[in-house]
Amino acid sequence: MSAYENLPERLLTCLYDSKGTNRGQALYCAGFELQKWRCDALATHIMEWIADYALVEEELKVSHANMYVRLQQAAVRIYTSDNYKRRGEVGEITLHAICRDFFETVPFAPRVHYMTASNDVVKSFDMVHVRYLEGNTFELWLGEAKFYKDADEAIASAIESVNAHIDAGFLKSEKLILGPQISRNIPQYEEIRALFSQNTSIDKLFETAVFPICIASDSEAVATHNAHDEKYIAAAQQELMKLEVKLKNSGLREKIRVALIYVPLGSKERLAEAFDKRLKGLQG
Repeated sequence: MSAYENLPERLLTCLYDSKGTNRGQALYCAGFELQKWRCDALATHIMEWIADYALVEEELKVSHANMYVRLQQAAVRIYTSDNYKRRGEVGEITLHAICRDFFETVPFAPRVHYMTASNDVVKSFDMVHVRYLEGNTFELWLGEAKFYKDADEAIASAIESVNAHIDAGFLKSEKLILGPQISRNIPQYEEIRALFSQNTSIDKLFETAVFPICIASDSEAVATHNAHDEKYIAAAQQELMKLEVKLKNSGLREKIRVALIYVPLGSKERLAEAFDKRLKGLQG
């Protein structure tokens, strides 16, 4: 897995991590610069992750001779649509980056590889990673990301999506789709592949699964502060806890292990526009 050992330099700061049971909650922020939220810095950072997100491991073994081609391939696989304001890839790549960087997960089936076209919206898990633990054990991280203007709408949509994804019928179909896509190069391939066998109980999959839910949305805390001081952190953490209440009331935590990840934004629209400009610049 040598290609996955190289990560972009960290930009996001973890402002809170409960480290509690059932994976709890975590809060990440791009920070401020000259008293303004770092929109352009975050857009650039998300661009730094597109290759890791969109390319398979073999394609990540680049040299100076094919570097630009690989970046173009990654950019085209994400989307080519002009309707960028309604797309959610910014949230998905942010979730991917956080899990790779802070939780040391590894993709075992790149999501973009089961799209039928580069503008399709895939009705599937937004992220499929594996996290290796001590004692030769592992967890499957099956993620859902929501990139919304309104946090309440985002968490409601995420809960609805995850409930649909843990339905027995959906998971059986997902096994058929994901099973053949699992990289043979990952450690413990046979054990991971077995979990996606049609003959393996879904209960076995649930025993190893963590479901990270990433909410990236406009934040009043970001809008009313200009530094990572105690007041800002407390305000952002309060927003996270409001999301947690809605998640807990949904009953999801009683069914599955959930990691709630919150990324407060100064402006969802500005970030989408800044990312789209950079992405389209690579597509040529």
